[in-house]
Amino acid sequence: MKDSAAVDGREGQTGEDDVRLDSAWAAIRAGLRRDIGARLFDQWLKPARLGAYCPDSQTLDLLFASDFSANFVSGQFGDRLRMAWRCANAGVREIRLLRAPDSAGPRLLQIVRDSDEAEAVAPLSEESAPASNFHPRHRFDEFVTGDSNHLAFSAAQAMAGVEQPRFTPLFLHGGTGQGKTHLLHAAATAFSAHSPSAQVLYMSAERFMMEFVNAMRANETMAFKARLRAARLLLIDDIQFIAGKGSTQEEFLHTINDLIDAGARIIVTADRAPQMLDGIDARILSRLAGGLVADIQPADLDLRLAILEGKRAVAGDPPVPDAVIDFLARSIRSNVRELEGAFNKLVAYGQLTGRAIDLEFAQGMLADAVRANARRITVDEIQKACAAHYRIDPAEMRSKRRARAVARPRQVAMYLAKKMTPRSLPEIGRIFGGRDHSTVIHAVRTIEDLRQSNPDIDADIRALQRQLEG
Repeated sequence: MKDSAAVDGREGQTGEDDVRLDSAWAAIRAGLRRDIGARLFDQWLKPARLGAYCPDSQTLDLLFASDFSANFVSGQFGDRLRMAWRCANAGVREIRLLRAPDSAGPRLLQIVRDSDEAEAVAPLSEESAPASNFHPRHRFDEFVTGDSNHLAFSAAQAMAGVEQPRFTPLFLHGGTGQGKTHLLHAAATAFSAHSPSAQVLYMSAERFMMEFVNAMRANETMAFKARLRAARLLLIDDIQFIAGKGSTQEEFLHTINDLIDAGARIIVTADRAPQMLDGIDARILSRLAGGLVADIQPADLDLRLAILEGKRAVAGDPPVPDAVIDFLARSIRSNVRELEGAFNKLVAYGQLTGRAIDLEFAQGMLADAVRANARRITVDEIQKACAAHYRIDPAEMRSKRRARAVARPRQVAMYLAKKMTPRSLPEIGRIFGGRDHSTVIHAVRTIEDLRQSNPDIDADIRALQRQLEG
């Protein structure tokens, strides 16, 4: 066969098979990236390259850098890949997912007419290496800071700086959509800018667990361990999802211990503080709390206005008036992600239809989001409101004191948490100082009975509900 121009970063081959397979593979890759998401695609499928093709059996090899990668993709995406190739009408009825023949990575495509006459070809260049699995578009200069997130922002910057940070790990916690993941990606981007050769590894806790389990099944645990321990910056998102997973927690503990001993940097996020995490090994909690713990509180009105001002500055036409910015900031309070999504929806609709954006238009377009936000109340907000109403220290909501002056407000707060949030009974109990779910049940029943017999309690509940909903 004769060499032709480079295709998709590798030398192509002349002939109809080569062109057909290359074209089909490009379309399949685009479809997979759209269907499974950029993060999964870039981590697992982007490094794959076409291998040997047998026209007689219509079998195509997809090559990966390791047995672990090939086995993982086969288990997670094998059926999807086979179906995609069959639907592509490229003459492929079956695929094999294999480790590349040498350790340098996947080889060039070769058309095999006889399985005993495979041609030797040169390995791919460094372009075949897997791309970084963090998003460079998330940067520190795009993160709007306020009182609610300033400590977390500064700590993430320090962790990503040129100088070795004075603390590790960094533990960031806060509710959904408040910017934790943005800070992880920003830290990865900033660190890679000054240390481009250093290994940076980002993964969710769920991905950590999945990869570890698959590595055990494929007898590739040593490769998994080596990959993690090579990281100079390890970022783990939503650590609460390994709760109750004994073997995964054991491996995670060994990983962070080894990385800390080696001077690596670690950032971990969760939806609540270490001491509030249920089902996590005490040794892990001790390690996480031994670094720096920084929380991200829900954005206050000033911060929400600042975020929207930043987006308006780069949005272009149609213009978004001040009245709409104020309406959004006051109406979408649950998290920053929803706030930005609501703004983007208005601007996109205005750009597509030519409709001017005014207050009436915004109220109509975002009616559902506004109603949903009116109902979303956190347990923390309930605790603070009840503490203020009954004039007690908010810390008493989590204390072990049983004095009536403390216990009754705590029961009221538990009752409201059950009625006004989607939290389960065990979750509510944990937030109230690690109490059992039966304690929450007792509190709910007690307050329900008191509302029937005590007008003052009923009035308190109604007043607190109005305050929280308003």
